[in-house]
Amino acid sequence: MTLDAVTLAVLKGRLEQIADEMDATLYRSAFNPIIAEARDACHGLYHAETGATLVQGTKGLPIFVGAMSFAVQAVIRRVEAGAGLEPGDTFIFNDPYEGGTHLNDFRLVRPVFRGGALFCWLASVGHWLDIGGNVPGNYNPRATESHQEGVRFPPVKLIRAGVMQQDIVDILAANSRVPQSNWGDLNGQLNALDLGDRRLSELLDESGEDVVREAFGALADRAAALMAAEIAALPEGAYAFEDYLDNDGVVDEKLTIALDMTLRDGRMKLDFSRSSPACLGPINISHATTVAACYVALKHAFPDVPANAGVLRPIDFVIPDTSLLGVGPPRPVAGYTETILRLIGVIFGALGKAVPERATAAPFGTINALSLSGQRTDGTRWVMFSFFGGGLGGNPESDGLHHANNPISTATIPPAEILEAAYPVMFTQWALRPDSGGVGLHRGGVGAVYEIEALSPALTEVALLGERGRFAPFGVAGGGEGALNRFAWQDVGGWQSPPMASKIVGVKLNRGQRLRLESPGGGGWGDPMQRPREAVARDVRLGFVSAAAAKRDYGYEA
Repeated sequence: MTLDAVTLAVLKGRLEQIADEMDATLYRSAFNPIIAEARDACHGLYHAETGATLVQGTKGLPIFVGAMSFAVQAVIRRVEAGAGLEPGDTFIFNDPYEGGTHLNDFRLVRPVFRGGALFCWLASVGHWLDIGGNVPGNYNPRATESHQEGVRFPPVKLIRAGVMQQDIVDILAANSRVPQSNWGDLNGQLNALDLGDRRLSELLDESGEDVVREAFGALADRAAALMAAEIAALPEGAYAFEDYLDNDGVVDEKLTIALDMTLRDGRMKLDFSRSSPACLGPINISHATTVAACYVALKHAFPDVPANAGVLRPIDFVIPDTSLLGVGPPRPVAGYTETILRLIGVIFGALGKAVPERATAAPFGTINALSLSGQRTDGTRWVMFSFFGGGLGGNPESDGLHHANNPISTATIPPAEILEAAYPVMFTQWALRPDSGGVGLHRGGVGAVYEIEALSPALTEVALLGERGRFAPFGVAGGGEGALNRFAWQDVGGWQSPPMASKIVGVKLNRGQRLRLESPGGGGWGDPMQRPREAVARDVRLGFVSAAAAKRDYGYEA
């Protein structure tokens, strides 16, 4: 059987709609704002035998899509090792070394059976607010092993033949400061899987298993062929690029993310052997997370290639297990977002060397993972986690976006009103940060300034795990760097800053005291002296660039 193009397109749309509906179901039912508002979650369909990505939703977090195939493979190994499998089973786990990312990201994996045989897998992942560990919210910047980051769950059956295993639920609840929030998110994910199961069954009833299975194969083959064609169109050769992380939160020394990329015969080799070895602090990542980050970068670079496992067929990876990009337990990984941002950046940088006319300056490159927590008057705990925006890099066609999200994500920054309604905090400032974008013919986007006041009568604990406090977002083609990340908080001695630049734990705010976060802008593209006078005038008028900086960097005076 060979599917015609129209049938394949229709099936592709139906399958993507299933994943999109699963996403929407979780977003509308989750308890915590990081899923409900920020959309830190993802759903997809995965191959029965290999666990390879078949279909992803268009709204889910891209980094999860790439990692989830490894998660499904972990469940397959567990089944083959004797766990068994039957209709109605659902596995749950958060193991970052078994296809995970970090401990907050809980994965639910469910088999879909047809005629008594396994047809495919459905999977859901979402960021839960707290799962134990030394630091509320689990972004412990000083962790030296995963046990200090939270509780690690291997793949276990949460639902066995349709029956919820209450002992698993009880263990989950006992190991969180906010069990009610996690319970709500869990049920949202289960509802999403239920909906996906129904929708897929409807499609299979209409079209038949053989037709849908053939569509899965055809879509993967097309993705592989298109990716190979995109690679073949690039100049053959070897291209190197590297960037740096401030430190690991424990040892105050820079860490290198280095890539040697080779393009030859329609294949791409990504060799990360020159990257720093595994570090003490929590910015290591697993092999699966590294591959997932590469998947995200390549999808950015080649947006027309379909999003499934076929994308990776023409790619060869060299990821030493001795490096910080390929660690196993118990290396800490809570700050994985900071490392994958730098990893994606070096892929963009190497591709920019291969095709300079398509080079893009660096985005702000940190999520600034901020956790605030405390105790309510009734004795219950509250944990607020959020991430924040910054400027994207200038590019050959335009300025970078202001106050955007990072390229790992389609997530949105949680609104101030939602956070203020849920937690005892008040945003006293939320504004664009002048002069933070790198100068250039096409200027980098500007970052933002966030100032938060503690309102709780009890102490508010603060932890931050960020980056770009010492190594600014780079410019290209003569463009300048973006501004560095800045963080400060008030205490009795005035405003204080972290010794480790953008990582701190153990800060306590009294009621009325504030913290201040100034996120980086993106790097600039091209010679700033070639920027049109009217563009600089507009920047000054809108407050993106100060009058003094316009004169210094662009030679502009009103």
